[in-house]
Amino acid sequence: MNIQSALKEVLASLPEGVTLVAVSKFHSEEKLMAAYEAGQRVFGENHVQEMTRKYEALPKDIQWHFIGHLQTNKVKYIAPFVSMIHAVDSFKLLKEIEKQAANCDRVIPVLLELHIAEEETKYGWSLEQCRQFLADGEWRQMTHVHIVGLMMMASYVDDEAQINAEFQLASDFFDEVKRDFFADDPAFSQRSWGMSHDYPLAIQHHSTMVRIGTAIFGERVYQ
Repeated sequence: MNIQSALKEVLASLPEGVTLVAVSKFHSEEKLMAAYEAGQRVFGENHVQEMTRKYEALPKDIQWHFIGHLQTNKVKYIAPFVSMIHAVDSFKLLKEIEKQAANCDRVIPVLLELHIAEEETKYGWSLEQCRQFLADGEWRQMTHVHIVGLMMMASYVDDEAQINAEFQLASDFFDEVKRDFFADDPAFSQRSWGMSHDYPLAIQHHSTMVRIGTAIFGERVYQ
């Protein structure tokens, strides 16, 4: 698979204002460099150890997005360099990111992960939990994390109507949360939904950030 031509094809399909997060987990540094040399700078990883290793080995102008489930005891390893954390699924995790970002004298942008898909994914806030968390307002005291949007995954099914309904629910909820809690914060603008198999649908539902791996790098080689 020619990574550079695959990357160009994906980029050509994205409207202006949609950021491509190239999901590089389980792919080699050589594959990442092929994408880097074609101009890609935003990469998404799921595993702390792998991301840290790649950060140390690869050019320093790469923006590393952590897109998987993040355990609180691993935050300290990525806090010095991570550009964005996509999957904040608990107040406990948010507090730990605040603490570790403060230790590094950084402000880390984060997304709140929603659990919308009907299948039993393990992580993410229900819409009601997310509303309650935001209404409680403790997050407003945090000065080293910045909530800049929402993230979700649609069900992995062939039923486009179901996928569309889930993306629409996420988009409507974003509008509600923006209105009720972030009306005065222009940075709250990111809607991270859409992957290799469903990103064209995600874009129809106002996604601003798509997480695409297989369509660029091919099938993963598990190490």
